[in-house]
This record gives sequence, C-alpha cells and structure tokens, in this order.
Amino acid sequence: MDEQQARKIVNWVYEPPYSIYNMTDDPEDMQEILDGTYFSVLSTEGELIGFFCYGQNAQVPGGRPQGLYIGDDVLDIGLGMRPDLTGKGKGLGFVQAGLAFGQATYAPSGFRLTVAAFNQRAFTLYTQAGFARTTSFLNKNGETEREFIIMELDWRK
Repeated sequence: MDEQQARKIVNWVYEPPYSIYNMTDDPEDMQEILDGTYFSVLSTEGELIGFFCYGQNAQVPGGRPQGLYIGDDVLDIGLGMRPDLTGKGKGLGFVQAGLAFGQATYAPSGFRLTVAAFNQRAFTLYTQAGFARTTSFLNKNGETEREFIIMELDWRK
C-alpha cells in the first residue's frame, strides 16, 4: 500500500448502512493504513479495486477485552472493496484472492474475520467462502453500540 492508494481508500464513501466502513484521512487513520498490514488490490489494468489488512488491525476493538481474538495460529483478515464495485457478484473471487495472499504471506492454519451483524450481504459471502460463525459481541463506539459476528475458516480443510 502506498500513500496515493491509501488516500484514495480513506476517501471512499459507502452509502448507509455501509457508511460505518467509511474512513477519514486524519493522521491516525493514515498511519494505520500505511503501517504495513494493509495491502492494496489492483485490477489487471492497474486500477485500485480494494484492500486487505491482516492481524490486529483487522479486529474490532470491542472484542479484545472479551478475549475473543486469541490464538496465534489464526490470522485476522479485514477487507474493503471500492464502493462502486460492491454488490455486483465479484466478492467471492475477491475474498478468495485475499485468503490466498494471506496464506502465502503468513501461513496461518486458519483465518478469522469480524463482520457487522446487519451486513447480511457480507455474512452470506463469507459463508460461501467457507467461514463459519463462532460468536458475536457488542462494540460500543461513542454513543453507538453495534453487534459484530466473528467467523472462522480452517484453512487446512
């Protein structure tokens, strides 16, 4: 991920209710996205179409104090697709590419991801990719409390 790609990503605007995935270009968000855990995804024509992140940055903070992100052999994965490309049937190939990259780069025995409970579209996609629901939790962000679902995929199967 380079700074130009990061600036494009933090300025993507998702429509409600997916707007919870909108980022900002404040220094904290930019520092995170450029810390080496985020990877840009380009089309064969070199066009930025999304990103993946791996490790702690892929976790939703509210799950940490509850001990929901344990296990060194499981790699957390987060992802985002450019807003105009979502909902067009390209998600499964996108997720599979991120899993293959994560496996080749980090060699985990499994993957874990966290999805907002309202996001049925993503939940269905992750289920198609082989993930299974393991638990859920509430994450409080300011005045907003939202349920999140943790899903895992055993890569050895």
